[in-house]
Formats: sequence, structure tokens, C-alpha cells
Amino acid sequence: MSAPGFGASGAIGEAFARCKASKRAAFIPYITAGDPDLETSAELVRALAGAGADIIELGVPFSDPIADGPVNQAAATRALASGTTLSGVLDLVSRSRDQVGVPIVLFTYFNPLHARGLEVFAEQAASSGVDGVLCVDLPPTEAAADYVPALRERGLDTIFLVAPTSDRKRVGEVAEASTGFVYYVSRTGVTGSRSELAPELLGDVKRLRRRLSLPVAVGFGISTPDQARAVGKVADGVVVGSALVRLVEEKAGDNDLVQLIREKARELATALGGSPEEAR
Repeated sequence: MSAPGFGASGAIGEAFARCKASKRAAFIPYITAGDPDLETSAELVRALAGAGADIIELGVPFSDPIADGPVNQAAATRALASGTTLSGVLDLVSRSRDQVGVPIVLFTYFNPLHARGLEVFAEQAASSGVDGVLCVDLPPTEAAADYVPALRERGLDTIFLVAPTSDRKRVGEVAEASTGFVYYVSRTGVTGSRSELAPELLGDVKRLRRRLSLPVAVGFGISTPDQARAVGKVADGVVVGSALVRLVEEKAGDNDLVQLIREKARELATALGGSPEEAR
């Protein structure tokens, strides 16, 4: 992986710098907080960190998750039904922080943050130990006035999305608004596992990375070790979500759920050249 010369800043930047030094892409697993319940989610976060995750994305359940496919939509519905709230998610992070030595990114929609109040949310998230926030339905131009300053003042990275349809102007806006890393959506549409990677993906990522000084993590549709390995050759980070969320759905209530998630995560981390021994 021929990474650009980005510098480390904050816990997320340091994680990417460590991976770059090891000549591998960062492994970034995603789960929905509160699916099937917050206590189990806390166990899963610890399992992911122990299995070799470099950064963990934790989804805040929302009633209208327009960027998510059926698997993650169903997970959000289950999480809300279990009583999960934004406050509960932040409490989960706070309780897990001392046991999870990797950065945590919240994957959320803007409505819960707006309802809480951006200043209040930013303060609570930083106090809980959140390292960055990916707000999937907030354009970078609309975030510039209030959202970005509120989060950055408290040391939180602001992460934005670039899609295959993003033009040069949009890429520039995302680059200006982002810290930590830029999240590249591997294909148009919603989240979800795919049997094959988009044929143009690897070339698109190479071109994007030449334009950005920040690390580029690729997600949406990556589910197998082979897919992760292929994307990891050109990206700075690989996000795997639906494959793990589907496993939570299938095995919820089973005594071996946490172990199964740990084994799946270990397979993916190993495919990227990482290992549990590297986990911090």
C-alpha cells in the first residue's frame, strides 16, 4: 500500500500512522449500538478491539436511516426497540473507554445531534471518550458554520463522505471539512454486503488518495476477507459493517455471539495484515 504522507493528529490520526508504519490498511469494523442491547454491544466493542480492530465505528440508531441498507436498518430498529438512546450510546463509550484502547467513531444522522444541541452533544461526546463523528446526512457546506467548530473545539474529528458521484468541488469541500480521515463510499446506493466489488473501485480510490492529504477509508459493501484484502491494497482503511451486523442478527441471544464476532473480526484483521497482538 503506497500511502500518502499524511501526519498523525489525535487518536485516529495516530492509529492510521501506526498502520502506515506497518504497511497495511486499518481495519475499521462497524456495529449498531444497542443491537441487541447496550450491554451486549459493550461486550462486542471489547471483542472487536481484542480481535485486531484499529478503529471502531459505533452506529447511533435512528428511526429513518436513509443511507443504510436493509441489514443495518433492521439493526437500528432492534436497537431502538431495546430502548437505546444517544445518551445510552455515549454512556456505553464512557464505560468501555478504559477497556478499549482503540479510537471510537460515532456513525450517526444529524437529527439526534440537532435535537440534543450541537454544543451539548460535542461536550458530552468528548467527555465520554468519543474520538470522531461521521454524520452521514450532513453536507460539509452546511456543517461549516456550527457543527465543525463545535466538534473541533472539543478535539473531536469531523469525518465526511465522498461517493463515486462526487465531483471535484465536492471532494474539495469534504477535504476542507474533514479531520481524522475521509470515508469513501465504495458504490452508489446504501450500505450492505456485496458479492463483488465495483470494478472501478480500486482505480477510483487510487485517484482520490492522490488528491487528499488525509487517510481514505473505504466502506459500504465490503464483507469478506478477500474483498478487504483487495481494498486494503489501495486504501488507508477498510470498513466492514453489514457482515458483522448480520451475524449479530442471526446469533442474537446465543451464548457464542461474542466469540463468533471476535472470530469474524480476527479473520478480517488478519486479511489486512493486522493481528490481535497489535490491538491496543
